[in-house]
Amino acid sequence: MMGPNSIHFILGGARSGKSRFAENAAARSGKNVIYIATAEGLDDEMIDRIAHHKNHRPASWAVIESPLQLADTIEQNATEHTCIIVDCLTLYLTNWLCKDNDAAWQNEKQRLLSVLENAAHNKFLVVLVSNEVGQGIVPLGELSRTFVDQAGWLHQDIARLAGTVDFIVAGLNMRLKPQKGEQ
Repeated sequence: MMGPNSIHFILGGARSGKSRFAENAAARSGKNVIYIATAEGLDDEMIDRIAHHKNHRPASWAVIESPLQLADTIEQNATEHTCIIVDCLTLYLTNWLCKDNDAAWQNEKQRLLSVLENAAHNKFLVVLVSNEVGQGIVPLGELSRTFVDQAGWLHQDIARLAGTVDFIVAGLNMRLKPQKGEQ
């Protein structure tokens, strides 16, 4: 479940079961769950997706919508009595890339990594969910290539900080970190 440093990183494709896996991990933590949603309901299809997620979460969980200021939101809500779920990092990245301000994104990313590094040394739990998008062909469009590159670099940075990393496929997890014998 949670690594010794309190960061659990969960990757998977679309509809892989990664959100359900993260929610189950948070429920098992025995802590108060704060669900940080990064999606924005900008069209009917996304509004339906958000509603689906809301309907499957326990009513007792606090929900905070934070499409851009994720580092601040985590920092402001983390305590030793909380388990924070962030779902999902790729939507958060998309929100930043659509602002077309690379310097602002890089600053926010460094701020997020700093907050997560602090989590690694404190008592609060963070479960981070993200879509693995780097297993396909190189996309044609510049924005798509930038997205795949930035997601890959963000995932590598977070995986380095995380005590536990799981890859979800068809609702099944493959533990990537720690590997057998590691702690």
